[in-house]
Amino acid sequence: MNLVRVCKLSFPISLFLSGAAMVSAQSRCVITYQSMQSDIRVEAYVAEAVDVQPEFPGGENAMMRFINAERRYPREAYASGVEGRVMCSFIVSPDGTISNVEVLRGVDESLNREAVRIIRSMPRWHAGSVDGDKVPVYCLLTIPFRR
Repeated sequence: MNLVRVCKLSFPISLFLSGAAMVSAQSRCVITYQSMQSDIRVEAYVAEAVDVQPEFPGGENAMMRFINAERRYPREAYASGVEGRVMCSFIVSPDGTISNVEVLRGVDESLNREAVRIIRSMPRWHAGSVDGDKVPVYCLLTIPFRR
């Protein structure tokens, strides 16, 4: 996966009680995401750069319940005592669908595949937005595997 980071700047004007005006720059970082598996490029905002971040339906606790209910520890990895955290990236589209799921930091191939399967099986998220418009957002999520 290749990421090209571009920061777009907007300049809101803040007025103080004294009547003086100050200009401050707010960074809107957009990445151009290119999958390692295809030549498709997607532009998406970095999660920290949006006004409203994408959210799993029901919030973070609901997402953890979903992960715990969906997770199927691969038999061979469990028997071998393999455990760890698989860090994945994905994009939440303006319609809330999850796409471009990839492992950034894996543990074991079987755990990596299971983490990707869990994220791909997630329901539509509430999309992120910038200035009231729904936008694609690049997200990171770590799936833990403990025996």
